Amino acid sequence: MERIDDAVLVDRTLGNEDDLSLLDGAGLLVKSPGVPGEAPLVAAARARGIPVWSEVELGYRLLAEQGAKLVGVTGTNGKTTTTELLGAIFRAAGRDVAVAGNVGTPLTSIGYADWVVCELSSFQLEDVHELACDVAVLLNLEPDHLDRHGSFEAYRAAKLRIFERARAVRLERAVAVEVVGLEVAADDPLPAEPRLVGAHNRENAAAATAVARAAGIGDDAIAEGLRTFPGVPHRLELVAERDGVRYVNDSKATNVAAALRALAAYADEPVHLILGGSPKGEDFRPLAEAIGPNVRSVHLIGAEGHRIGEAVDGDYDETLERAVAHAAQLARPGDVVLLSPACASFDQFDNFEARGDAFKELVRR
Repeated sequence: MERIDDAVLVDRTLGNEDDLSLLDGAGLLVKSPGVPGEAPLVAAARARGIPVWSEVELGYRLLAEQGAKLVGVTGTNGKTTTTELLGAIFRAAGRDVAVAGNVGTPLTSIGYADWVVCELSSFQLEDVHELACDVAVLLNLEPDHLDRHGSFEAYRAAKLRIFERARAVRLERAVAVEVVGLEVAADDPLPAEPRLVGAHNRENAAAATAVARAAGIGDDAIAEGLRTFPGVPHRLELVAERDGVRYVNDSKATNVAAALRALAAYADEPVHLILGGSPKGEDFRPLAEAIGPNVRSVHLIGAEGHRIGEAVDGDYDETLERAVAHAAQLARPGDVVLLSPACASFDQFDNFEARGDAFKELVRR
């Protein structure tokens, strides 16, 4: 790959995101996944014939020069859990592995590893050109990020780009795509039962098992990873138990499909549910239909709280602090207070991590 001697950083905080003169003499634009394709500099670069790469495209090319093998993980939900689980399995097998991508570590920051397990979001896959996964997995596919992509078809098309040039593919059985691959499902036999709770996490474990086997890892190492991997923060994370009430942080549930999985995981227990946040253009009727008699109270927050309230019977508490206090007041020993918002967080928090951390701090108080 041709080396770039001079690079210019463009960022909103620098006040230069609309300065089209920065493209004069430019040979390449590398785009952060949060930057939409219609951003002025990106659109102008394409109009001038300047190549536009996703950050993962640049990272892939740098790693490919060194012979690293790439495992790509995408899907609407479960990406981070499956990616981190695969990292644990590869380490249990003694493999030299790095975990990167949408989990929070840029692919371009990886110096070298024999294997790189990379979580790939639809935003990251929009501008790939040569990225080729040795193993690629699509976990599930449900409406999400419609505010960015405009339609489910465009979102789906972005996700399916993970299979372009892929050498081996793994599909969750419910995904209907025109790609030939091995299908996996939650009820597949596994070398060991995962430590993680919920049917959706067993589905993630089945995908991780299939991918690890495709990478040549034996079942003993896979079993060790499944039994010992504790999960990642903000995904059905048990924060604490207070006076017999369990508080569960599922702040990463930024869409309806993820919240439905959380409800299914606690379907047999009394739940006090906290919903709401910033909009993503979703339909909340499936969520309303899934709320059963075990859900003792619903607490609505944020910009989408009122719209959710049109479909779901609940109390508009507005802020997370009020919602936690209200739910704690109603909860009885044996109950679960569940933050699974079904929305993004950007109305009141910088990101879902900040929202989850705020929930944990409120519980600790």
